[in-house]
Amino acid sequence: MFRSDLPGRRAFCTLLAAAVLAPALAPAHALAAPRRSARRSFASMKTLIKPPRLQPGDTVALIAPGGYATEKSIAKARRNIEALGLKVREGASLRAVHGNYGGTVPQRLADLHAMFADPEIKMIWPIRGGSGCISLLAHLDYALIRANPTILLGYSDITALHLAIHKHAGLVTFHGPVASSTMTEYSIEHMMAVLGDPQPTYTIPMALENSRRALEKPHFAMRTVHGGVATGPLMGGNLSLVAALAGTPYAADFKDSILFLEEVNEAPYRIDRWMTQLDLSGGFARAAGVMVGICDDCGPEHEDISLTLDETLDIHLQPLSIPAVTGYSVGHIRDQFTIPMGIRATLDTGRQTVTLLEPAVS
Repeated sequence: MFRSDLPGRRAFCTLLAAAVLAPALAPAHALAAPRRSARRSFASMKTLIKPPRLQPGDTVALIAPGGYATEKSIAKARRNIEALGLKVREGASLRAVHGNYGGTVPQRLADLHAMFADPEIKMIWPIRGGSGCISLLAHLDYALIRANPTILLGYSDITALHLAIHKHAGLVTFHGPVASSTMTEYSIEHMMAVLGDPQPTYTIPMALENSRRALEKPHFAMRTVHGGVATGPLMGGNLSLVAALAGTPYAADFKDSILFLEEVNEAPYRIDRWMTQLDLSGGFARAAGVMVGICDDCGPEHEDISLTLDETLDIHLQPLSIPAVTGYSVGHIRDQFTIPMGIRATLDTGRQTVTLLEPAVS
């Protein structure tokens, strides 16, 4: 039952890791401007709603709300889902291609809305990130989503959906692997614990494998810029998407939150630009703490003149007086843990852990 207190849980996750390693049309109103009530609905909500927990045999929706899917990635995603003891339901437009997107905006909206509306679907798992999710935000039916709480899991471009749904539907969603990710024992263990095993508290240590990789790739190392303990709701995601939404109705609220950020394949000067934009619009100092994940392949393009990634991050983190860390097990990496958006948690820089202070599912 995915319970963290069962003696065989670690062995169970190991077996799962080994296994994983081995027509809906858009409604007529799909592109209409969002209703005012949907835009301001979250402001009147006192509490988040949590989706039902994931259980063995549940049906998982496989969709492509951002970048397009290939047959190879679809086959890999199906293997991942079935190895977890879950069933697969493909979206009607899963194989659609529109430029580099997984279909047109109406096609991608129709798949997302159909899966939220289907009571048999217990988790919606985008096959990948890529780009394009930001185009869906103004057309999402937030009332439908709130009325049908379902697990939504993914990272990278899926950040746009997480932030918008959190703000306008009040639903807890999950920043974690996409369906075609290469899964590891660490990522499976903490993903299934968060999604399927509601506990009063749950402590997540950082991945030992990432620390080992730091011997060859220093940016995988954990680094404490400011030590301490911070408590607040988890908020953030992919840096470029968090920055893109700044100043819009879907922007992340940094206030008193544990802000987490990650990026991949971006030069330090672009990291600096997005961090500056976020500081100007949201203000890192308003957060309870800042956790930067492993930003892989984010080194200088021109090594003789560019600041390093750490030097760039320190421009923004050093002036703070709140706990701030880098190199934590979040991002475009294999060994990543799953983060429930909006759930209260504690970041402990001394223990190098994140502790969820409430269940993320019901």
